[in-house]
Amino acid sequence: MKSNSFGKRLTEVRKDKKMSQDEVGKLVGVHGAVIGRYEREEVKPSIEMATQLAKALEVSLDYLVGSTDVLLEKSIVSRVLDIQKLKEDEKQHVFALLDAFLKQTKLQGIM
Repeated sequence: MKSNSFGKRLTEVRKDKKMSQDEVGKLVGVHGAVIGRYEREEVKPSIEMATQLAKALEVSLDYLVGSTDVLLEKSIVSRVLDIQKLKEDEKQHVFALLDAFLKQTKLQGIM
């Protein structure tokens, strides 16, 4: 199970992306040592800094702060947002196709 603290999640995501503290710091305009302090939970970032970190690491702020364990890929979120912009009947078509595909995939997994 993933940890729930901001610092530990920040560390996990940074390491998963194979980035150094300095690299993350440059993306958000702070020194890498500051990122280290966040990761060790010596200080808490402001909401603005936490938001910048989430954007830089391409994860949701909810994930970083431990509100969810779902780490959504940026491409999936982008598609969901595109679907949300469709007309209602178009959304229903997309959902029907998606539901049929997921059902078929689950059935194949059982067999």
